[in-house]
Amino acid sequence: MKEKISVLAISGSTRAQSSNHQLIHGITKKYADKIAVTFFDDLTTLPFFNPDIDNETPPASVTAFREAVRAADAVLICTPEYAIGVPGVLKNALDWAVSNMAFSQKPVALITAGTAGFHAHKSLLGTLLIIESSISEDMQLVISAVKTKIDTAGNITNTETSEKINKLIDATIAAVQGNSDLTFLQPPPMMQA
Repeated sequence: MKEKISVLAISGSTRAQSSNHQLIHGITKKYADKIAVTFFDDLTTLPFFNPDIDNETPPASVTAFREAVRAADAVLICTPEYAIGVPGVLKNALDWAVSNMAFSQKPVALITAGTAGFHAHKSLLGTLLIIESSISEDMQLVISAVKTKIDTAGNITNTETSEKINKLIDATIAAVQGNSDLTFLQPPPMMQA
């Protein structure tokens, strides 16, 4: 029997009853035979990103976040869209991960789940690619109208959504295992002035 891969799950929502929290818990249960999920719920403990304190001794909460990312085989991000953008607490966490390259070559599965989600998803995907996360086409998903597709326990009640999440989890496992058939997305071209 193959060893389960370790996944660090991060929700972009700080709300206790968030659909994204519920989705993470549902995925944790559904794929318990394939992945061992650790839920990182300390994003609110991270100070606002400040390059002046991003030095040899950054705040302890920042060190803990970076170490959690580095220790995991893969990262699963489930996030809502706020005002057609990425939630500030999630973007702040990613800003703290830039200088130490914790996400570099790290397989990342990205789910944007909310009322719509396309704007935040595109922005967040660009950020993750520019910090060198490994993401294939099958490792990203937008779940619009999420409350109609999962129940309050996080069980996926929509067949099409369930199939897409199956594909996302399988692709993430393949990325961890070094499957050479995967094609990872490339960062968007940088604009020059």
